Amino acid sequence: MQTIKSIATLLAEGKISSVELCQDYLARIAAHNPNLNAFVTVDAERTLAEARAADARRAAGQANLLTGVPIAHKDIFCAEGWLTTCGSKMLANFVSPYDAHVISQFKAAGMPTLGKTNMDEFAMGSSTETSYYGPTKNPWDVARVPGGSSGGSAAAVAARIAPAATGTDTGGSIRQPAALCGITGLKPTYGVVSRYGMIAFASSLDQGGPMATTAEDCALLLNVMAGFDARDSTSLERNQEDYARDLNKPLTGLRIGLPKEFFGAGLTGDTATAVQAAIEQFSKLGATTVEVSLPNSGLSVAAYYVIAPAEASSNLSRFDGVRYGYRTPDYADLTDMYEKSRAEGFGAEVKRRIMIGTYVLSHGYYDAYYLQAQKLRRLIANDFAQAYQQCDVILGPTAPTTAFKLGEKADDPVEMYLSDIYTIAVNLAGLPGMSLPCGFDRQGLPIGLQLIGDYFAEVRMLNVAHQYQLVTDWHQRTPGGF
Repeated sequence: MQTIKSIATLLAEGKISSVELCQDYLARIAAHNPNLNAFVTVDAERTLAEARAADARRAAGQANLLTGVPIAHKDIFCAEGWLTTCGSKMLANFVSPYDAHVISQFKAAGMPTLGKTNMDEFAMGSSTETSYYGPTKNPWDVARVPGGSSGGSAAAVAARIAPAATGTDTGGSIRQPAALCGITGLKPTYGVVSRYGMIAFASSLDQGGPMATTAEDCALLLNVMAGFDARDSTSLERNQEDYARDLNKPLTGLRIGLPKEFFGAGLTGDTATAVQAAIEQFSKLGATTVEVSLPNSGLSVAAYYVIAPAEASSNLSRFDGVRYGYRTPDYADLTDMYEKSRAEGFGAEVKRRIMIGTYVLSHGYYDAYYLQAQKLRRLIANDFAQAYQQCDVILGPTAPTTAFKLGEKADDPVEMYLSDIYTIAVNLAGLPGMSLPCGFDRQGLPIGLQLIGDYFAEVRMLNVAHQYQLVTDWHQRTPGGF
């Protein structure tokens, strides 16, 4: 298993060059991507030019830890000169003229871009089936979904066709695909990673984060991604942290909260068994467990599917066919152009959420729906605050089931929305959360364990995850054929 930590060591020792490394990954992408559809855009010439620049930087003694390590980016991040489509026909011809803050951070670190990964259209989905470019397949079973909306990133890392990738998480879109693909994914505290240049879905919920094979890799990636950005009004001005600083701290005395609401109906037996085995492993590592309650967590899906579509309705109003993106070829006047461009450019799920969002924000319904959902949001955040008086970190399943079959939930949006039942509350509260592999079900599909930290507790969460990964090998398992 090649972690970015091990790749960085090989580069530092001169045992491999960034060009050789990128050539190897580009060859793997060429071999496996036609079957997986994890990448939507690959530009080998551009990647290798960045790799040559990284090698030159290392030769000049100007390299840092991750210089030369390649990374894939979710196609929601604007990257100068790259197609940036957000998985939508609406942006199928959009070449970004600038870099998102996250992209510029990785560029500054000298990490070449392997390509842009597939995603649910405008990050709206839990299976990567709403993409204009077709669904991504799960490397563990290509008849199944990889989760979403960061499914392309998760599948690429799981299939070892990228050592790491960026993702975004609005209601679980880093953690749920990480769970379904058997990798590690982290959603930071809201505001820790800049949203500048990250195409907006729901601005008060969206947060970028790293996806990799190990918690240690996620810590190293977060060191690059995090930081204040004056161009994002929600970016938090905090001192720079080293997220890897406490990885090797023992877990003696750690208090793990187990929310009773996460272990009830809807959780499959195999998932419950794997999570229970992980809890026992943490006990051996010196942690203690305490039952906590998140009484309003059951309302999180309902609150989320009022707030997120409302914000999406507002954010997506900019896609009108005038300045950039798709424009209908046949229209009578300006209004006709708006209507046809949006009708033809957006997919069904995006239209559904725009309609819901416009409805809940409309006169007469704002107080009844949107305002009530925001009050629920506050109650959900208060539940977590109460729980953290009794524990240091909260643990539970990431998703109620393992990867489902392609098309299985496509005709039932509500069933699809329930895939994120354990993750959504974290976004509503703005807390950090992460998923790491903790076992497999009887069909050989990965199961994810979710850790939820208090605000800015990423260092503690990564410590807990790393200590678990030192004594287990679930994260080292690779799908057959890759």
